[in-house]
Amino acid sequence: MDDAVPFNALPTAGPPAEVHPTAIVDPRAQLAPGVRIGPHCVVSAEAVIGPGTVLENHVTIMGHVEIGARNRIFPNCVIGGEPQDVSYRGSATRVEIGDENTIREGVTINRASEKEDGVTTIGNGTFLMAACHVAHDCRIGDQVTIANGTLLGGHVRIHSRASLSGAVAVHHWTTIGSWAFVAGLSRVLHDVPPFMLCEGAPARPRCINVVALKRGGFDRDTIEAIAEAHRLLYRAKVGLEPARELLRGQGSLRPAVEELFSFLARQQEGRHGRARDQRRAA
Repeated sequence: MDDAVPFNALPTAGPPAEVHPTAIVDPRAQLAPGVRIGPHCVVSAEAVIGPGTVLENHVTIMGHVEIGARNRIFPNCVIGGEPQDVSYRGSATRVEIGDENTIREGVTINRASEKEDGVTTIGNGTFLMAACHVAHDCRIGDQVTIANGTLLGGHVRIHSRASLSGAVAVHHWTTIGSWAFVAGLSRVLHDVPPFMLCEGAPARPRCINVVALKRGGFDRDTIEAIAEAHRLLYRAKVGLEPARELLRGQGSLRPAVEELFSFLARQQEGRHGRARDQRRAA
C-alpha cells in the first residue's frame, strides 16, 4: 500500500463526490473528489474514501475503513464488519484498502481482531471475485486474484501476484507465497510456497506455476532453476539443505530460488506446516 493515497491528506481539487439520494452517508465520513456512492449504500462516520472510488449500490462500510483511489466495489459487499472472533471486545480496529482494486458482489472483509496489529489490509490492483470472505487480520498484497467463493481464515497472508481459484478454503495463520497458484476446491492447511501450483485436500505443490512466471517476465534460466528446485524438494525429496547445495553446484541458486528456500525454512520452523503459527503461539 505504499502507493496509496495518504488518508490524512485527501485531495480537495476535482469534481465533488456524488451521493445517491437513497444512500445513507454519515456526515463525518471523508469523501474525496470523484467518489460515487450509489443507491442504498451505507457509509460509516469513520470511513475515508479516496478519489475516484465507486460504491455501486447496496454496499455497506462499517467502522474505521480507509479506501484508496479508483477502487470499484460492487453490490452487497460488507467492508469493516466486526471480526468473527469470540475474543473480540470491541476495540477500534480497522480495514485499509489501497488503490485500483475490484471487489465484486457479496464480498465480506472483516476488520481486525485485537491479536496482532489491529488492521486488515488489501494492497493495490487486487481482484476479489464474488462471495469471497476476507477474515480479520488478513493481509493481501498487490495484484492478487481471488476467485468466487474462496474463504480466508483469520490472520492469513497472501503475498503479491498470487492467485487463488474458486471455492478454496484457507486455514487461519496460513501464508501463500508470491506467484503461487491454488487450484479450485483446494483445502489449504499449510503454507503455499512461492512460484508453486498447489492443489488438493490438503493442497500440495504439484508443479511450478510456469504460466504466471512466463507472463511475469521471469527468464528461462530462472524458471528452469525453480523447476529443478521443485524436482529435488518434492519428487527426489532430498531435503532443503542438500537441494540448496546441489543447485549451488549447478550454478542455479538464483534469487528466486533463494526466496523459495527462505520461505520453506521459515515454514519448517513453524507448527503444522504454517510459519505464522509461531506468532499465534506467542
